[in-house]
Amino acid sequence: MRRIRKAALAAFFVLAAVALPCGAVEHLLVPPHDTDERLGVNEPPHLVVYDRDAAGTPPLLIWLAGTNGHPSTGPQKFFATAVDQGYRLIGISYFSEPAVSQVCTQRRVREQPRCAEAFRQQRVWGDQTGIVQDRPEDAIVPRLAQLLRHLQKSDPAGDWGRYLDGDEPRWALITAAGQSQGGGMAAYLAKSRKLAGVIMFSGGWDHGRDGIAAWYRRDSATPAERWSGTYHVDENQAGTMDQIYRTLGLPPSHIHALNLPVMPGHLPHGEGISNIAYQPLWREMLGTVSL
Repeated sequence: MRRIRKAALAAFFVLAAVALPCGAVEHLLVPPHDTDERLGVNEPPHLVVYDRDAAGTPPLLIWLAGTNGHPSTGPQKFFATAVDQGYRLIGISYFSEPAVSQVCTQRRVREQPRCAEAFRQQRVWGDQTGIVQDRPEDAIVPRLAQLLRHLQKSDPAGDWGRYLDGDEPRWALITAAGQSQGGGMAAYLAKSRKLAGVIMFSGGWDHGRDGIAAWYRRDSATPAERWSGTYHVDENQAGTMDQIYRTLGLPPSHIHALNLPVMPGHLPHGEGISNIAYQPLWREMLGTVSL
């Protein structure tokens, strides 16, 4: 377990309402309905941020918000750090409520020990498990693929097709990151596809009948050395998250137990992704990928 005791504050840029690096950076809000007419017309938009002048094939960072979160109101300082470090960023608008903890209650888990796994399978991939009422097109991966196809048509100069491999995203170019429930979604995705990397900020704590959910113990398509996870030591679920990260096989140096003072008016659960004091750590984790 790695404890973060010191981190320098960094200067930042502000562009309109979003903190982003200056230069030829595009900032797009794309309604999900524009990418797939089956999706709701009033859903919060996807967020797309990228440097149009970047050379080569920039890695793609997929952001998955926590419960009740939306990409356009996400952790803008972290987003800016990722773009400044050479990533393209896509924040996926998906159904983040009801949350897995609201659906897979202790009572339900006693009857259905794999409730959390079925929930995430439906929310990530669209398989109809019956745990929630989502349709296949509502799931995270179909939404990402549809967004990439839409961008390829609406912004051909951006060459978004490079991030597609047939009907699926080209996972070797993609790092998935998320906060809380979104971090759990990123982890679940990385179990079955070989991603460039995965970053969990207080990444959820799914339970089974006898402790943490069984899916955490499944073999992972994404190698353990490409995973990173954080939690704050003052979080109520800190011990459970540490156990989960170890069960997932993260190297000890990739498990970051944060312990700087919590910002006034904030909760420990959001510190890892919102406190600019952790920017050096963000850069380190964003560099733990293999392209």
